[in-house]
Amino acid sequence: MSENQYDILRQEITELKQYTLLAAKEVLNLNDVALWTGISKAHLYRLTSEQEIPHYKKGKNLFFKKSEIEEWMLENKVLTKTEIESMAVTHIVTHRR
Repeated sequence: MSENQYDILRQEITELKQYTLLAAKEVLNLNDVALWTGISKAHLYRLTSEQEIPHYKKGKNLFFKKSEIEEWMLENKVLTKTEIESMAVTHIVTHRR
């Protein structure tokens, strides 16, 4: 195995460790949230400063509850065509005169 292959393998193992530790945490720091969501740290700072993402502040440190971030990420569901059609039918049936 070449040195480059060892480096790639080490990097992959390090990433696996990070994701494994992240999965076990309930309270995340800014770096954790950036890694977990794929949102850049700069964008997360903007979201926190504009109070658009649920977070906690202790001194200069930012913390996030994983469950609240999950809810935040899923709060603006885009309905499927089937769901919209079902709602339309329900509305027509319940609002007949």
